[in-house]
Amino acid sequence: MAYLIIFIGSGIGGILRYSMSVAVQRLANGWLFPVGTLAVNALGCLLIGFLGQLLVAKGLPGEWRLFLLIGFLGGFTTFSSFGYETLQLLRDGQFFYAVGNVVSQVVLGLFFVWLGDVIGRMV
Repeated sequence: MAYLIIFIGSGIGGILRYSMSVAVQRLANGWLFPVGTLAVNALGCLLIGFLGQLLVAKGLPGEWRLFLLIGFLGGFTTFSSFGYETLQLLRDGQFFYAVGNVVSQVVLGLFFVWLGDVIGRMV
């Protein structure tokens, strides 16, 4: 059942991510900066912070966490999970791990995008 809950949330989040990103980018009138993606990531981070706190404060069942945080926001943006996990590390006093998470996620992410591009060009 957990997989179905996540599946449904992810589908909804993915559709909303695409719709919002396209709409915001159109509003930017041809600006080359990916403002649509930035808007989605910023909203996703705001939502995961708010919903994560709300789920804890209200003691809502685990199914809501699966649907909202993992499914919906996972489909909307994985950047929100990255932000939430980094904040949790900071709250737990794990500054070294928080900084390591930020640096490694960004550096490795960019490296693997580059590597995938290189491999794709070779195919």
